[in-house]
Amino acid sequence: MSTVEFNQMLLNNAEFLKPFAITLTRDSEAAKDLFQETLYRAMANQEKYNVGTNIKAWLYTIMRNIFINNYRRKAKQNTIFDSTPNDFLINQTQLLTNNAAVSNINMKEIHAAIHQLPEIFKSPFLLYFDGFKYNEIAEMLDEPLGTIKSRIHFARKLLKNQIQRH
Repeated sequence: MSTVEFNQMLLNNAEFLKPFAITLTRDSEAAKDLFQETLYRAMANQEKYNVGTNIKAWLYTIMRNIFINNYRRKAKQNTIFDSTPNDFLINQTQLLTNNAAVSNINMKEIHAAIHQLPEIFKSPFLLYFDGFKYNEIAEMLDEPLGTIKSRIHFARKLLKNQIQRH
């Protein structure tokens, strides 16, 4: 295909790109730039066009790829690097003190709440709390896997409501 024939085919099929460019960019000036860039790339890559293929699809692909590449380029440019020193984090562990009393009280409340659960929820939840997996608990209690998951879920809900009240 000669350059003149290709350019004529390009001009005959270029108008449909304008609404697509506006849809992609949502900005008329950016859409004009994208449209021009697409036509330029199509003309520059004429040798890559296979005669007989859908020119509209080829142009759509070029436009979409240009848009995506520009978007990625802008996203990289908008990345902000924080180069401020984080010296305040160096001695942060010295500011913290462990208060085992508070955590022990919280754990006692949690264990008390667990033991107040109905037995049907308590036994699977305690096994789960001890680190067993759902399928292991289902085998131990000889119950279906879905039943075990459901009971543990309801146990969590009951515990959450009970602990929030305190």
